[in-house]
Amino acid sequence: MTEQQEASEDAVMTRIGQAVILLHAGDREEARNRLGAIWSEIGEEGDSLHRCTLAHYMADAQDDPADELAWDLRALTAAADVPGDLPGDAPGDRPGAGPPRDGRPARWEPHPAMRVFYPSLHLNLAADYVKLQRPEAARVHLARARAATGALSYDGYGNGVRAAIARLERRLAAEPGAGPGPGPRPFPEQSP
Repeated sequence: MTEQQEASEDAVMTRIGQAVILLHAGDREEARNRLGAIWSEIGEEGDSLHRCTLAHYMADAQDDPADELAWDLRALTAAADVPGDLPGDAPGDRPGAGPPRDGRPARWEPHPAMRVFYPSLHLNLAADYVKLQRPEAARVHLARARAATGALSYDGYGNGVRAAIARLERRLAAEPGAGPGPGPRPFPEQSP
């Protein structure tokens, strides 16, 4: 990669970061406008990490839960497009890798740097589904978030994501009709 390409990629992440500062400061509309402009520039075929990062924050800038879900789904799709660490692990570059699972070959592994984002990406999707009153879909993504926590360190970020997963699990388990009989309904990864 040339210095000019690296500088260009750094500029995109810097611009995303500037929009995120606006978002965290409470200026959702301006953050949404800036992130939207960057998305228009990089497009659906742009750098996977840029798309994942931008979509992740664009979801947070949405007012409508359905729009938030759409952006979180884009973030997850982009994360899956970041090549993993196995030979031939770029999407579409895996001849003989076996039949696809969820659109990915059997040998697909996420890029090591992306593994730490999967718990948060699935947690966000679960929260979106809760907002949209789709608790079963929320449980599926909470199970995926919980299953991916092995990639997290025991630091502020990792502990925060684990705590948020636990809070949303408790919230869903406490909802009326969450399961038969007294007590919380088990999540898919738990035995009944």
